[in-house]
Amino acid sequence: MKRNLIRETIKKAGKGVVLQGWVDSIRDHGKITFIDLRDRTGLVQCVGSDLPKVTSESVVEIVGEVVKRPEKLVNKNIPTGEIEISIEKLKIISKAGEIPLPLDTEGLDIDEEVRNKYRYLDLRRPRMAGNMRVRSQVTQFIRNYLHNEEFVEIETPILTKTTPEGARDFLVPSRLQQGKFYALPQSPQQYKQLLMVAGIEKYFQFARVFRDEDPRADRAYGEFTQLDVELSFVTQEDILDLSEKMFTSLVKEIFPEKKISEAPWPRISHKDAIEKYGSDKPDLRKDKNDKDELAFAWVLDFPLFTEQSKQDYFHGSGTSKWAPSHHMFTSPHPDDLALLDEDPSRVRGLQHDLVLNGLEVGGGSIRIHDPKIQSKIFDLIGFSKKQISQFDHMLEAFSYGVPPHGGIAPGLDRFLMAVLGEPSVREVMAFPTSSSGQTSVLNAPSEASDGQLKELGISVKK
Repeated sequence: MKRNLIRETIKKAGKGVVLQGWVDSIRDHGKITFIDLRDRTGLVQCVGSDLPKVTSESVVEIVGEVVKRPEKLVNKNIPTGEIEISIEKLKIISKAGEIPLPLDTEGLDIDEEVRNKYRYLDLRRPRMAGNMRVRSQVTQFIRNYLHNEEFVEIETPILTKTTPEGARDFLVPSRLQQGKFYALPQSPQQYKQLLMVAGIEKYFQFARVFRDEDPRADRAYGEFTQLDVELSFVTQEDILDLSEKMFTSLVKEIFPEKKISEAPWPRISHKDAIEKYGSDKPDLRKDKNDKDELAFAWVLDFPLFTEQSKQDYFHGSGTSKWAPSHHMFTSPHPDDLALLDEDPSRVRGLQHDLVLNGLEVGGGSIRIHDPKIQSKIFDLIGFSKKQISQFDHMLEAFSYGVPPHGGIAPGLDRFLMAVLGEPSVREVMAFPTSSSGQTSVLNAPSEASDGQLKELGISVKK
């Protein structure tokens, strides 16, 4: 017989079924045994006698008949609560040993290192499995939405060039060109702008991005996923309008129980946000205890520059007072162009941050498309000729006709964290890196062999 899914049993009273899944729990009452069986579609109670010895979380096949439960024994807590399976045959496909962590709780009180070590088990708990399915639904919705808006999904390289963009790069040594290194992308920033030069006009991808930054609750160490969007011939208003409509539609479709507290979304200048809320990512919820309230907002008119301090390390220069507040490709506000010479501290950037429930869940800007303005920005942040040469490919590309363009990059992990009310982005990632920098399950980073290092022309100082 063909395998049946547990959700199908609801409409099969009086019929035979073949179920395959995991033993969620066992209740042995002597002559009769109750087994709750779980698959990806749900949970169902199975009842039998003289069954082979089975352990929790074992994978089994159960052949039996779907039977209506008496009214007084109906379990209203599960969709299959009106029926149960009368077991005719139970086959153990794979017996599970003792499970090293409890799976019948939310899991938030379990040590993170333990959860990550056994992440394939941790993902069996209903909350985590649910988060993975919601993540899939969100990405599918966005793909469909943007395809309908004539966007083209394009993958950009993972092995790329190290450039000073604000965070530490992860470097990858080259075997073919010893002594040289690739960098894992902090974002697809340059590639997506080059796609605008190429005439794509509307691009997106779910990009894996890599930053060697210290972890925190709303930021995983090492890598995360962002929805990367770039458009040509647009104003900032166009980008805000697209984003607002898309996420509003997404919430309505996938999270109908959630309520957006204010529409259109509030727009707050960076100056007002700091003065009124003491933060550039204010939490505007009316009731911060309401897990179903979503307070979206835009923060605009950021200063284009910030005074160099911690960023000196990344930009490799203490020769200038200024560093880019967002990144060096953000366009100055057109009304402030004269201030580039007069008072850079007063120049606003055409930057926009998307805030949700006190988290910055996305950021973007209108980009510079005039090479002269780009060169001016390089000068103001104190780039040497050698540093500027790292962007020669961009400046040359812009000499062949580049449209006005801009974009936004919402963080998928942080957005899901906010919407689902999770305490950490790691709760919405399948295999996250722990706060100590160790990857789930695989125990990375690890040492390379002497042979590998020799092939790369690398020696490691002990």
